[in-house]
Amino acid sequence: MTRIGFAYNEKPEPADAEIAIAGEPVLPEDEPPSSRRDAWSRTSTAAAPSAAVISASPPVDDEYAEWDSPETIAAVERALSGLGTVVRLEANDEFPERLRAARPDIVFNIAEGLRGPNREAHVPAICEFYGVPYSGSDPFTLSLCLDKARTKEVLSHHGIPTAKFWVVRDERELRRLVEGSGKREAGSGSSRRNGFDSRFSLPAFPLFAKPIHEGSSKGITEKNYCTTPEELETQGSVLLERYRQPVLVEEFLPGAEFTCAILGNGRGARVLPLVGMNFAALPDGALPVYGYEAKWVWDRPENPLEIFECPARIGKALQREVEKTALDAYRVLGCRDWSRIDVRLDAAGVPNVVEVNPLPGILPDPADNSCFPKAARAAGMSYDQLIQACLVYAAQRQGVPLSGKVVRVRARAAALG
Repeated sequence: MTRIGFAYNEKPEPADAEIAIAGEPVLPEDEPPSSRRDAWSRTSTAAAPSAAVISASPPVDDEYAEWDSPETIAAVERALSGLGTVVRLEANDEFPERLRAARPDIVFNIAEGLRGPNREAHVPAICEFYGVPYSGSDPFTLSLCLDKARTKEVLSHHGIPTAKFWVVRDERELRRLVEGSGKREAGSGSSRRNGFDSRFSLPAFPLFAKPIHEGSSKGITEKNYCTTPEELETQGSVLLERYRQPVLVEEFLPGAEFTCAILGNGRGARVLPLVGMNFAALPDGALPVYGYEAKWVWDRPENPLEIFECPARIGKALQREVEKTALDAYRVLGCRDWSRIDVRLDAAGVPNVVEVNPLPGILPDPADNSCFPKAARAAGMSYDQLIQACLVYAAQRQGVPLSGKVVRVRARAAALG
């Protein structure tokens, strides 16, 4: 039987990782709780706080937002067991020794890591060091895609649309950007101007700020939407202090947003049915952004948000444009086997790449708002088939034979590719 190592990071128990908003506990998930009972609903019957309460609340502790729940880990293990013998390899400090001792034929990797801007690259880098095949993108692509600014630089170089952006690394650079905002000076073409990275003219509002090395909507709240220099200076300072990393400031894209779940490699990579964001489902007056509030506050078990529309109801021409933009980004950035790419339209209706996630969220419960499994179900794939297809693509790419129901899974993967 094929030995499949399964690399992951498991969320701490609620007692160890609870956070507080307006005095009530909330446990972050890698995707929103939707109709599933989360820590808040287990410990309180209070209604979710209003937008006003959230805006007045202290920053949340979202350190483990990217890690997976025991339920997700168990579901992935069950799916993988159809292709071989699964060996759990939690990506903690003992991972290198356990990997050497387990001697798997291939590693299925969903480990997000914890420390540093290259944390998502740690598991595949260790696998490469020991010569163990693994699923998903390589260490370079994982590090690149976790750096939002470097990702945008590569996309821009290859002519793939993405919003204009600026990077601030400290308070001094933030002040210089704020002081220059609105002046609309002509761009010099240099990679550095006024102390901050920019290949563009100085920004005009509205702008959106976010931590440069985070995922799962960590640090993404309605406060990040800045309409004045004062708001940009205030929120930029908050993000620099809280996340201890540079802040990406980009032009706000006002159009519709789509999530593209991609499976496969090279010219055979295909986009599953598009997931459209239904911002009309958000509370009145809410910003049309799928951020922290939409994921963890307004999407309640007793009142789930109908935020996702899959397949997205859009015209064929726009669908082709969105899919092409996502696939171009997937290939240029070196993504492999699977990735989720978020695309948003600018004021002219042109699809722009917003985020690239080579380690997509994969909650197994259909009741949960989890984009990749939702797109797979719309394509006629079960959760097990989705997980297995990713491993099949990785195994075929590296010449690793798999056990179990390989023929049936390969037929499904070939149909998509």
